Amino acid sequence: MTTRCAFSTLAFATLLALAACDLPGKPTPADIVQRPTDILDPVVLYKQNCAGCHGADGKLGPAPPIGDPVYLAIVDDDTLRNTISKGRPGTAMSAFAQTEGGMLTSKQVDAIVQGMRQRWAQPNVLQGGTVPPYAAKAPGSSQRGAAAFATFCASCHGAAGKGTAKVGSIVNPFYLSLITDQGLRTLVIVGRPDFNAPDWRNNVPGHPMTDQEITDVVAWLAAQRPASAATATPAAQNQGGTASEVPQKLKPTSYRAPNGMAETRSEGVSDNRGFVPPAKAGSGIFKRRLNAGLKASSTPGGQP
Repeated sequence: MTTRCAFSTLAFATLLALAACDLPGKPTPADIVQRPTDILDPVVLYKQNCAGCHGADGKLGPAPPIGDPVYLAIVDDDTLRNTISKGRPGTAMSAFAQTEGGMLTSKQVDAIVQGMRQRWAQPNVLQGGTVPPYAAKAPGSSQRGAAAFATFCASCHGAAGKGTAKVGSIVNPFYLSLITDQGLRTLVIVGRPDFNAPDWRNNVPGHPMTDQEITDVVAWLAAQRPASAATATPAAQNQGGTASEVPQKLKPTSYRAPNGMAETRSEGVSDNRGFVPPAKAGSGIFKRRLNAGLKASSTPGGQP
């Protein structure tokens, strides 16, 4: 009798335990909201943080096509991590790492880099040619660059770089104010295949650009940039520098919000040409100036 009662008790307890595993309303793993810092799916992270500028598949965005196999072949992982983490000072590419004021952990930055490699890299994409380095190794000459531009670029961009029926101006001051020298170099090397702009090997059939010719073209383009444009130094561009000069009026200031809470904000925005007061930031002229910069070229700017 005692044994029978013990067996019945055990069986009842087992049934209760099994029922508890599937009680109505019990959250399933899919119902549990994941902490943002726990997300390590590279596809999700790219969509949330990168696709808005670089395109859903790493192409066809306003910023350079970081999903292009040629780009991924010339840039190393450290540069990608540095750029994602610290951004590009003086440009629209902001810092994404938590250590720099962003939202991503170091593991998430690594996941994005590895996801880009896994999804879009092509190991043999650069076979059969001399590959120029990602960053310039020597100074360029704007004088030589003018000649190189005429040879390799003028057929699309025009003799003075001001555009043709094919594409827009590559020397538009707003465009040049929105892109660094490293960004220009990357675009010359990689091109914009998503917009039918060839890479450094195919501007002139059978005559790829040399590293020095690329460097010189960038020097010539940089010489067309307005003197007032604020861009990062070459060292900061190549190494993902963490600081750039901030106009005095853009530095944070405290103010009292209508709800009585003390907050901190910048008193205006910068259009890369100087300070724009809050009252004018939404004005038609500011929007036209910004849009002119964004539409200045069919090879959209940005900081790869």
